[in-house]
Amino acid sequence: MTNINEPLFQHFEKYIKLSDELKSALTERIRYISFKKGELIHDANKVCTKSYFVQKGLLRAYYLKDGKEISEYFPAENEWANSPKSFITRQKDIYYIDAIENTEAFCLEVNDMGYLFDHFPEMERYARLSMGTVFGHLMERVTSLRFTTAKEKHTHFLQTYADIHHRIPLGMIASYLGIAQETLSRIRAEN
Repeated sequence: MTNINEPLFQHFEKYIKLSDELKSALTERIRYISFKKGELIHDANKVCTKSYFVQKGLLRAYYLKDGKEISEYFPAENEWANSPKSFITRQKDIYYIDAIENTEAFCLEVNDMGYLFDHFPEMERYARLSMGTVFGHLMERVTSLRFTTAKEKHTHFLQTYADIHHRIPLGMIASYLGIAQETLSRIRAEN
């Protein structure tokens, strides 16, 4: 019989060796959860206490500026989603998270994450190695936003989200790129 947590274990094992004890501790603390398309998963008016590892589906992290939704990132299969600053500092932050598609995910509470870090040093190694990848993507995004044309931003987006860009609504892509939806439509028509 296959363990429901096996896909999550496989993800961890790309970075660290999972002992039977760690697998058991993870199994005790992880919940499998599902969200409907359009469902709000995290409200910026609350402290983020959960991190979600997407098994199937697509989420979006965004913030509000002058009443408009600005998309920040799109966690999909085999990626974690939370409001990072809020999750770490246990204070409110600006990010909302919603489901772009019906989504199934593993859920880990912040206190359980702390327990795992305290009792299994390899979990800190996992966090350090996996966050290095996330940090690299964020630095690329900052550079793209600051130093490129709208067309170059779009090209970078297509490369960054090569597997999922076709699943993201145009309005969300435009807000992610910081351009008007009409400009995005024009760029897409030129390609």
